[in-house]
Amino acid sequence: MEYLRSVTTSAAFSTLPDEGELIELADNSRALRSAVAQALSGKEDVIETTVAVLLARGHLLLEDVPGVGKTTLATALAQALQFSVSRIQFTPDMLPSDLTGVNIYRSEQADFEFRPGPLFAQIVIGDEVNRASPKTQSALLECMQEGQVTADGESYALPEPFFVIATQNPLEMEGTYPLPEAQRDRFMARIAMGYPDPSDEVAMLDMHESPDVASDIQPVLNAEDVQRMSNTAASVYAAPLLKQYVIDLVNATRHHVDLRLGASPRAAIQLVQMARVKAAMAGRNHVLPQDVQELVLPVLGHRIITKASASRDDMAAEVLNQVLNSVPVRIDSSAMVEPQ
Repeated sequence: MEYLRSVTTSAAFSTLPDEGELIELADNSRALRSAVAQALSGKEDVIETTVAVLLARGHLLLEDVPGVGKTTLATALAQALQFSVSRIQFTPDMLPSDLTGVNIYRSEQADFEFRPGPLFAQIVIGDEVNRASPKTQSALLECMQEGQVTADGESYALPEPFFVIATQNPLEMEGTYPLPEAQRDRFMARIAMGYPDPSDEVAMLDMHESPDVASDIQPVLNAEDVQRMSNTAASVYAAPLLKQYVIDLVNATRHHVDLRLGASPRAAIQLVQMARVKAAMAGRNHVLPQDVQELVLPVLGHRIITKASASRDDMAAEVLNQVLNSVPVRIDSSAMVEPQ
């Protein structure tokens, strides 16, 4: 599908990132992806999406069968960043306070002291999040949306940046609970690892001759680097017609005959945020419809609910492909100029 870039006035580009900022973002993102790839072979697309979610200030859900590298990806990313890291192994008997922290009474001060839980880290790796009960899963809602935790009526800010990477097993696996719709909607994107190609699996065997391949990864970026890259990506231009295209896509899911639940307004916001990052990582200061189209499945696929219960993911992908094919790209032929 051909796309002609459209703008309204040159003033729209007054806050665009300059060439140096885009070069720095592209170079740093490549360095980060290369570092993570030391622990994963043949997963370049998965790694790229993971880095994009980080720069878009979102959260990531990794879903697949056990043993395909979900936790390895999360651990490798944490190792490549000079961030504080916390790993949580979710279990059915876990309580919300095991995540958020508790107030402990100190008799010598005759007062309560708050002991932060494992959520107080810049990268939180939630392993097998759907093995916890819905009550414990709900403890993640506030922290993922508002960047804070409330305990006994008092709110505590979480560190910046704050990035949750949660892994979950397919629902048919024993001992799993479905994530509620509100929880799924907090994740900016969901991706599946998939089995590696035979050649990549051979390379993986070579990689994992050491006991913990992720521990050999050297940090390449710190929190300030990531914050600066996020700010650069956030200033990438999204034309009004591009935003309208996103709204048209989201609205189409809400009226599709095969869906019980379409994409939320939050999904539209996060789709544009991710598209900005994707454009910036490609060295562009403006978003193309192709950026949006490539992100529709990872950003919207886990938010929609199909009427057919069987093969939900396959059905969701089919519906989203139908939406992409049916919603036209809007083109404004009256103002065709290159961003300055």
